[in-house]
Amino acid sequence: MSDPGGQARPDPRAGHRLALHTAAKRLRAEFQGVFGEQTIERFLYGAYGDIAVRGAPPDDLPRLTERYARRRLHALARVEGVSGDGRPVVLFLCVHNAGRSLMAMGLMARLAGNRAVAWSAGSAPGASANAAAVAVMGERGIDISGEFPTAWTDEVVRAADVIVTMGCGDACPVFPGKRYVDWPLADPRGWAAAEEVRPLRDEIEQRVRKLLADLGIPPRD
Repeated sequence: MSDPGGQARPDPRAGHRLALHTAAKRLRAEFQGVFGEQTIERFLYGAYGDIAVRGAPPDDLPRLTERYARRRLHALARVEGVSGDGRPVVLFLCVHNAGRSLMAMGLMARLAGNRAVAWSAGSAPGASANAAAVAVMGERGIDISGEFPTAWTDEVVRAADVIVTMGCGDACPVFPGKRYVDWPLADPRGWAAAEEVRPLRDEIEQRVRKLLADLGIPPRD
């Protein structure tokens, strides 16, 4: 994906301008001394354009935009060596970032706690999270209902220590020196019943537990 700096700045709808202005102030304070105002606004408004064009719920757009921009800025800071807390970053990649990778990210976050960072993305992001995946994750007490599918970007992939691919094939980015793990999992796109998705969730959980063990991180139960 290209850096948002090369894109025309989108014109946010009137109801979002104040929220984006406030988000920019928070990001400037958070990344003070790391990135300047121009870089932060490029990433923020680039995130807004990426998400808005794919039909994110209007009421959720400012929140999703700020979170997506923050993730990209943290990734860029790691890549440039100006930030990093030593925790391993695991990036889960699938096609739509609507089911498999979102469940894996949620399970990693729950089982690892603050000892690892979990991100997810897709090669062709969908329009919303899979409702059945949201339901079966809720059975585990993990809420992914507020997630919105996002596309992978160069800095996010480059910042990851482990990249777990799930069926994105040749569309998955390949960077030399990265640790790649492929999980051959069924694509739940179009699955509407929790009964269909539940075994997939359980398989992902077992794989996440094994990955954490490989990273030397005992999973929380």
